[in-house]
Parts: sequence; C-alpha cells; structure tokens
Amino acid sequence: MLSPKRIKYRKPHKGNLKGMSNSGNYVCYGTYGMKALEAGWITNRQIEAGRISLSRRVRKIGRLWIRIFPNKSITKKPAETRMGKGKGSPDSWVSIIKPGRILYEVDGLTEEQAKEAFRACSHKFSIKTKMVSRREL
Repeated sequence: MLSPKRIKYRKPHKGNLKGMSNSGNYVCYGTYGMKALEAGWITNRQIEAGRISLSRRVRKIGRLWIRIFPNKSITKKPAETRMGKGKGSPDSWVSIIKPGRILYEVDGLTEEQAKEAFRACSHKFSIKTKMVSRREL
C-alpha cells in the first residue's frame, strides 16, 4: 500500500472539499487520463485496486502513470470506546480528490481499450469519473 515516509503532522484536520482541482487537472504524461467529476477521499487500498485493474489491461502494450498519492492520515478511535478522551490514532491514508483531478494516465492503447480499462478501474472508487484525452497545445 502507498503511504508517505514522513509527514509534518501526525493527525491533520479534516479539511474541506470545496472548489475545483488547481493542480494535476490535465493529461500531461500519457494519451488518455481518468478524471474525477466529484470531490471525495480515495484510500490507499482503492488506489492500489485501481492500479491492479488498469495494469491487467495495459500490461505489455501500454504504459501507466498514477497521478495521486495518499498523503493525509485518517484517525480512528478503538471500538467500544466512550466519547471524549481526545482524537484517535492514525488508521489509514487517503488522497484528497477534487473535481477535475486526473487520477491515472495511460499511453499506447487505442481509445476503446483505454475506455474499457478506465471503466473497470472506476468501479473501485466511490466517486464518479470519466475518460479524457490529451489536449494538444
């Protein structure tokens, strides 16, 4: 699973998911990309499941880039614990996703192959996504 080596704060605030993605919002490495249409958190397990799903379809004919990284820790209190007594200990890692963010990119596939690969990958996430192609400048 993906997780950062070092972080500045062990227990970050929840934060907000308002607004559009400012960075990572266009396809820059591959030919096709998978773009988020909703805001939400994607866990390190979901990122890994999506990577496996895509790599099965890309395999030897193409190349894959993961454009997101889980750098926010989520805390949980133990089961059957009374309210109060501070914040729980870090439990898992998530990536903050805002609308417009590119999650994965692929290269070397036809449009139909890429569409099918991203469709299978999108079932792993709790947010809506769509396939976008590279825009030539």
